[in-house]
Amino acid sequence: METPNRIRRRTFFKTCGLAFVGMGLPEKSIATKNIDVTNALQVDVNRLSSQELPCIKKQVDYVVVGGGVAGVCSAITAARAGLKVVLIQDRPVLGGNASSEVRLWVLGATSHMGNNNRWAREGGVLDELIVENIYRNKEGNPIFFDALLLEKVWAEPNISLLLNTAVYAIEMDGPNQVGKVIAFCSQNSTQYEIGASYFCDTSGDGIVGFLAGAAFRVGAEKGDVFGEKFILPDDYGKLLGHSMYFYSKDAGHPVKYVAPAFALKDIEEKVPRYKDIQRDSSGCRLWWLEWGDDLDHVFESEKIKDELWRVVYGVWDYIKNSGKFKDVENLTLEWVSTIPGKRESRRFEGDYVLKQQDIIEQKNFEDAIAYGGWAIDLHPGAGVYSNYPGCTQYHSKGVYTIPYRSIYSRNITNLFFGGRLISVSHIAFGSTRVIATGTLCAQAAALAAVICKKNNISPKEVYSKGFVKKLQMDLMQTGHYIPCIKLENEDDLALKGKIFLSDFLRLSELPEDGTWRSLKNDIGMLLPLGKGKIPEFTFTVKAEEATTLDFEFYVSSRLGNYTPDICLSKKNYSIEKGVSSVRVKYGVSLKEEQYGLVVVKKKENVSVAQSNVRLTGVLSLFQGRIQKKDDKYGVDEIPFYTPERRPGGKNLAIKIAPALDRFGLSQLQTGVFRPANGNVNAWVAPLYCKTARLECRWNAVQVIKRIILWFDLDYDHAMESCLMGHPESIMPFCIQHYKIKDDSGHIIYEVTENHQAKNEICLHNGIRTNSLTVELYQTSPHIPISLFGMQVFK
Repeated sequence: METPNRIRRRTFFKTCGLAFVGMGLPEKSIATKNIDVTNALQVDVNRLSSQELPCIKKQVDYVVVGGGVAGVCSAITAARAGLKVVLIQDRPVLGGNASSEVRLWVLGATSHMGNNNRWAREGGVLDELIVENIYRNKEGNPIFFDALLLEKVWAEPNISLLLNTAVYAIEMDGPNQVGKVIAFCSQNSTQYEIGASYFCDTSGDGIVGFLAGAAFRVGAEKGDVFGEKFILPDDYGKLLGHSMYFYSKDAGHPVKYVAPAFALKDIEEKVPRYKDIQRDSSGCRLWWLEWGDDLDHVFESEKIKDELWRVVYGVWDYIKNSGKFKDVENLTLEWVSTIPGKRESRRFEGDYVLKQQDIIEQKNFEDAIAYGGWAIDLHPGAGVYSNYPGCTQYHSKGVYTIPYRSIYSRNITNLFFGGRLISVSHIAFGSTRVIATGTLCAQAAALAAVICKKNNISPKEVYSKGFVKKLQMDLMQTGHYIPCIKLENEDDLALKGKIFLSDFLRLSELPEDGTWRSLKNDIGMLLPLGKGKIPEFTFTVKAEEATTLDFEFYVSSRLGNYTPDICLSKKNYSIEKGVSSVRVKYGVSLKEEQYGLVVVKKKENVSVAQSNVRLTGVLSLFQGRIQKKDDKYGVDEIPFYTPERRPGGKNLAIKIAPALDRFGLSQLQTGVFRPANGNVNAWVAPLYCKTARLECRWNAVQVIKRIILWFDLDYDHAMESCLMGHPESIMPFCIQHYKIKDDSGHIIYEVTENHQAKNEICLHNGIRTNSLTVELYQTSPHIPISLFGMQVFK
């Protein structure tokens, strides 16, 4: 029943005023009222007099406050699982810091492919959105990303979206349970009262949690609070600051610039890092245009914004008018942030507070629901004015998990958190704060809310009553990845049938393509190796004179990591002048299946042959910097071997004897849909096979209504959503063309232009068959066909 309330202007603004005063008193809330249920967020304005504003009431299952990437993915995840959702966003566009209003790229554990976290891009709805963005928008236009998020939210019939709508008050159902949020839309002068069984706060500053009295933290803790060591001096600052960016362009003709009176002057005196200012600086490469100092990062955010505007326009004045930069006459400002991108304000307390040791030691939590992999990345509070470096970063040796107990409030019984609001220490926040990591937590909150609703339990009881395993499986089924967890779905008919493959790869060679790579630094081949004695490897090298060449073999001290911190063998071979082959016999054995790094050491005047073949689960890596061990800060030494972005990063030409037999049937049904835990987790066809077939047979006829295929969308590629640009619209490992046939050979489904990882085929009327055949067609002659998994359901 639709029941528009009438609110007189004086009463409304009086209520608003009281609400904003009340924001300083988190323990106080507005009295609870009865909530009327309505099925539409609209009102008959003809029933209102000119002196009244409409008030719309609605009761749903799940309210998400905050329409950044985390909030969007949480809302979509919940809606697809059957919950009725209202998504409330206080800005005119979705995306938060990743929107066109701020223009920060979406990033997480891949860390620009600059650390040792291989195949670490986040999954679930987030990956679907990021992959779609690359397909439509590989150049990284943030305006197109805005539109994509809006399209995906509007496509969900279970989501009601409120843009330009700010939550300013709440009503409680009792002392520890949120009953409704009260919000106002400035564009249609309408108030909304939205009640729900469960709420997820992804608002960045935690408006719902704050008003509800949820326990929270602000600023850096002392070292004795959590036993952390990465404690920086007091003058470093207690909070990461806000940032504002700008974009410039060449207008094609001279453009003068007269700086506004408020623009910062004397850049070289006031900005210690002024030498980092470049003619072509733009977008989030200007992350260090940051400030916040010791101001309140919520209530004084406008002051921070004003100061950053001074900085931005002052920096542009310096570029245009200082005389220190060449070829700037035709440059003009194209865009400047109108709101700051916030990094840190409140962090809310769950039943577990993630800390530095959990990240560095990569603690595996039994209730893991997400993971991170960005460095612990802290910034000085004075930001652009600080004499400290713009950031202080330390990495772990691999990804770490985030427990479910960190994504709900410890003292508000129906409140989840996502984005940067989750329960972490300030130091751990330096890693978890990035968009993709916070989004994984918000996706987990959505499916936890589904479990809560179905079983009439609180978020806390998902853990205490043993529902975490179900939550993990539900998440994995969406494509959400959790390290060390494999998908187990007892309804999957493919696990009950018998699988036949047309053939599979036995990797004996990556053939030479005629190109060479100079050994200016160490180059490694990351290979999936079996238990027992490792193969012999043959490389083709070219030397300007007779010399010697070193080879090394590394594994990681932890299964699932890719940091080469254990050297098992070193070999030195003499090579002749000109082109020759080197057969490397390391002579070591492995106790378990795992990845190994076969390294050719750097050598002046020596090159190694390359291959144009790329394949799932195999990478070339190039030595980078070394993170030094620092016992004072509690961090490890880490040698970084990282990939190059395509079209660079070719594999080395290599012969392997005996051939690697790690790409067959055993890799197809692991329940993990990316390389992980020492496995490729994919069936890979022979190198030059143009068509490959998988057949699943059952002893009896099955009624099949749903099929899911999991393809390789290169989880190692960091799909930054803006500014960076990408070489392809479709990942080169992706199978674009496939057919599915029944037992009579009839084509029941065919796709010719796939670009997504998860393909879910719904056969609404179902088919009766005792077998399914999937035919996959090669996309590139230099990349073999691969498939991570197939699931079949009644």
